Amino acid sequence: LAPRVKGTTCAFTEAILRQHGFSTGFFSSPHLVSVRERIRLNGEPISQSHFAHSFWNVYRRLQQEREYESDMPTYFKFLTILMFHVFLEANVDVAIIEVGIGGELDSTNVLRNPVCVGVTSLGLEHTSLLGNTLEEIAYQKSGIFKPYAAAFTVSQPESAMRVLQNRAIERQCDLRVVSNLQDKEWTDVFSLAGIDVNGVQQQNVLLSINLAFEWMKSHNNQSVLDNKYVKDFHNNFINDKNDLSQIISLNKIATALANCKWPGRTQILRTNTVDFFLDGAHTIESIVNCISWFKRVSRGTSSKFLIFNISGDRNSLEFLKLLKSLNFDKVYFAPNYAGVTSVEDLSDYASIEKQRKQCKKHCELWGKNSVMKNSIAEVLHDIKRHIPSQTINQDKVEVLVTGSLHLIGALLTILDPTLTMTSDF
Repeated sequence: LAPRVKGTTCAFTEAILRQHGFSTGFFSSPHLVSVRERIRLNGEPISQSHFAHSFWNVYRRLQQEREYESDMPTYFKFLTILMFHVFLEANVDVAIIEVGIGGELDSTNVLRNPVCVGVTSLGLEHTSLLGNTLEEIAYQKSGIFKPYAAAFTVSQPESAMRVLQNRAIERQCDLRVVSNLQDKEWTDVFSLAGIDVNGVQQQNVLLSINLAFEWMKSHNNQSVLDNKYVKDFHNNFINDKNDLSQIISLNKIATALANCKWPGRTQILRTNTVDFFLDGAHTIESIVNCISWFKRVSRGTSSKFLIFNISGDRNSLEFLKLLKSLNFDKVYFAPNYAGVTSVEDLSDYASIEKQRKQCKKHCELWGKNSVMKNSIAEVLHDIKRHIPSQTINQDKVEVLVTGSLHLIGALLTILDPTLTMTSDF
């Protein structure tokens, strides 16, 4: 799948297929706390022993086969090879693979014959690598299109859609655009799963349903779905001739969506004293969606804090202007650094120092009620110092954490290191 929502769409796709009884492999990036999160079997990160065993098997084999000292793959490429090794060894029914950056030149794009591919809503991200316009980014993302594989996308700006359509023709690929939800029974499924039918998540879910069903159609070698899918899907679904209830189920989809855990993306982590609202939005489009989500789910009466950081070459002033509209009582700027000892702490201290300088600049841009901290541990200590040890729900402080998935990973390293979606903060 080729931007922030691609991981969420993959997670939904995996959950739907697993709920229908298929064994799954799911590769995603980045990880929040542990690198093992990137390689999942049947919805769960592989164990430490499984990771270590597979890591050394692959590492030694590559080392033996290399011609030159420099032939070993870099970090992400190595993890991609490791993922294929784990999935093949586990003999999974289906692999759901999220691209790293872009698509055309991504190491996951070695796959030659996928059943289907998907492109989520396009935004201006990783511009130094993918290009400065949506058209250039669309070209890179559509690099995952393959001959005779079904390709799905959501509504895109006209110029970007034109690029996707031309690339589909060039690659002999059938491109289908997922429309908005109209069928009442599907609206009920979304409501049952707790998904806002008018929100941005609707597109992600519809795209994931298309991808899952396309794969099931291929697996069962039956015409489960008409090419028009969204428009005619319900009629196809209740067609008794194909006994489709043996293949797909509205109840299973609702259960899969409701139970899908994907930390750090529109996640609410409730604790005794603070409710944390976590969303790794890092593009203008995703920050707008994050703000809309926070307004919808937060209480109007609570004190509101913000923890923010953004890395790379993004225009942070635009992000800060948008976030100002939420009228936070206090704002913390901190680097993507937990500040606690961790087995997997591979922190680049030069990068952290650079981020600290950026945080200081952000603090100056924001002005009143903002403070810079050296780590997330310092932020949490300060929050705890300023709130009562016991509060009733209506009085709990609400903290929005956004700008970077790595920032959220640093926070969860302290609050919920095993990603149980709970915390005793």
